[in-house]
Order: sequence, then structure tokens, then C-alpha cells
Amino acid sequence: FVFATGCCIGSFLNVVVYRLPRGKSLVFPGSACPQCGKAIRWYDNIPLLSWLVLRARCRNCKAPISARYFLIELLTGLVFLGMYVAYFRMGLRSGMPAFAAGGGLVYLTHIVLLCALIAASAIDLESWIIPLSICWFVTGAALASSAVGVSVLTPGRVREYGLFPLASGATGGLAAGAAAGLAISLALLGMGLIRRSYEQEEDFPEPEATGGGLPDTEHVHHRVEILREVVFLAPVVICAVAAWWVTSRGVLAGPWARLMGRPAVAGFLGSAFGYFVGCGVVWATRILGTLAFGKEAMGLGDVHLMGAAGAVLGPGLVVLAFFIAPFFGLAWALTQMLSKKIRQIPYGPFLSMGIVVVMLWHDSLLDRLTLVLSGP
Repeated sequence: FVFATGCCIGSFLNVVVYRLPRGKSLVFPGSACPQCGKAIRWYDNIPLLSWLVLRARCRNCKAPISARYFLIELLTGLVFLGMYVAYFRMGLRSGMPAFAAGGGLVYLTHIVLLCALIAASAIDLESWIIPLSICWFVTGAALASSAVGVSVLTPGRVREYGLFPLASGATGGLAAGAAAGLAISLALLGMGLIRRSYEQEEDFPEPEATGGGLPDTEHVHHRVEILREVVFLAPVVICAVAAWWVTSRGVLAGPWARLMGRPAVAGFLGSAFGYFVGCGVVWATRILGTLAFGKEAMGLGDVHLMGAAGAVLGPGLVVLAFFIAPFFGLAWALTQMLSKKIRQIPYGPFLSMGIVVVMLWHDSLLDRLTLVLSGP
């Protein structure tokens, strides 16, 4: 049942992968062949089976159906099943309660992130973009589940086993201040007082326009564009530091401590802090790399993808995932060298692989990190 459910979700992810970069609705009209335009009948839209029965061709016009549809459905089904077995059968995650006792909320939150990684990676490989709407959806789900999770589970259990991000007084203050600063930056952007970076580029270029490669941006002054992002981020940083000082040492220290004693607030701000840390570690790399080399280093989609992962996993694990991702990039480069082929691919899939590693090996990675930080 879990595998079949995953395959059905994978079928929907195929819709997301095809339609979202092209600016089309995800719900209307119904599925149709992109070649002949004929509506696909329900019995030709059964995950996995229909692709095999039709022998990867449209029933009407005989146009080939990409193997991507089958692979994404299969991968999503295996992810649903694999995570369920890992969490509730193998005990790969310490402290995980039974599915009906609260573990289901953790599982579903992680599944939402993994589905987003599958869709975002597939789009990134094809179009060299990561739609921000995917990342925002995951972030919203993570904020809600973290706020509710400490009510479904006890705060002590959540904190001990890291089932959901949970903020302390200091990190909660940083997250609240950063959120206020972000609101200010967005307001300034909306009023035209600051400019959006790379605003001349289309948000969703047609995949065919890029030829499966990186869009041409030679005409862009990258250092100027990235400085606009520094201006955008300045209120976020300033407000975060100011809020941390006021809530930890100022007149609001007492009331803030009482507010952070509410589990829902601590859970919500813990997820928000993870989001800002996930965004921050990639955005800092993007800014420094662009200033140093004069070319756009990493994309804003990568920034928001890691922000969404941080909202789900928390600040520590998302930073760890960021440093694991380059090893997958090096492995890809090595295979390209050995096969004497050069195919440039975006960084989003490597970030996704790093996130999956920290999700599956959460306990052992945290144990090793604790040993390193504690010293000899």
C-alpha cells in the first residue's frame, strides 16, 4: 500500500516536472499527450503499469513516452517504502514513535521534503532552474508540522531525538528577527526602493530554450547583481542580531523566555531558524563565489531548496548536508573523467543527495559530529 501510494504521488510529480517550468496549471486541464493533444484515458494513466503496457508510446499517435515518467513513479514509490521501512521497521531513527503515535507526522513531513527533492532535481536537470514555489510549499508544511509536532509528541522527546527543529531562546530570537527583516526587505522590494537581482531573466525559461544546459548570462554584470542581494539581505541580518540582543539581554528577556516556553512557539521558530540557516549557508557561498570569480555561483533555487530542508531537518543537519553534497559532485566529475565525457549538470541534485544522506544516517552522523566537537 505504501509503495502504491508513492507511485501515485510520483505520477503527480511527473505533472509538476512537466508543467511547472512551462507556467501551466497543475490541475487543469487533465493529462493529455503533448504531441497529439488527445486526453489520456484513466486506464492509460495507471502508474508504472500503463507505461509498460503501452510500450512507452501514446495509444493514439504512437509518439514515444519518456522513460522519465516511469522512473519518477518508481523512484517515488521506493522512497515512500524505503523511508517507512527505515523509520518503522529497521529503527534507523532513534526515538521514532509508532506511526499512529506521532511518528506518522515526522514521516509525512520528511516525505514532503523528499518528493520536493525529486521534482526539483528533475526540473533542475532539464531546465537548470528550481521553481521557488516547490521550496515555499515544503517550508510552509515544515513550519506547520514543527509547531504541531511538539503537541503530538512531548517537547522532551522532540528535543532529545531531534524529531522536529526546536528553538532555544537565543535561536528563537534570531529567527523572529530574521523574519521581521525579511518582511522589511520584501516591502522595500515591492515599493521599488531596492531592485531585484537578475530581474531581466525569465523566472521559468522554456527547457528547450536552454538546450539542456546553463542559460547564457555573459551579458550580465554578476558582481553588480549580487550586491543587490547583499542590500536585500542587510535588513535580515541587522534585525536578527537586534532581536537576539533584545530578547536575551534587553527588557524583553523575561517575557521572551516565557513565550519560548510554549512548545508550539519553540517548534515554529525552530523550523524558521533552520530555514534561515539553510538559506544562509548557500546564499553566503553564492555571494562570496560570485564576488570572487565574477560568475553566478549557485542559484537562488539552491538557496531556497536548502532553506526548505533546514525547515524540516533543523540548522545542524542542513549545514552537514551542504558539506556532504560536494562529495557527490566530485564522484560525478570522476565518472566523467573516466568515461571521457563532459556533461555539465546543475548542483541541485547533489544537494538533494546530501539531504537524503543526513535523513537516513541521522543518528550516526550526529554521534560523529558530537565526538568531533567534544574533542579528545
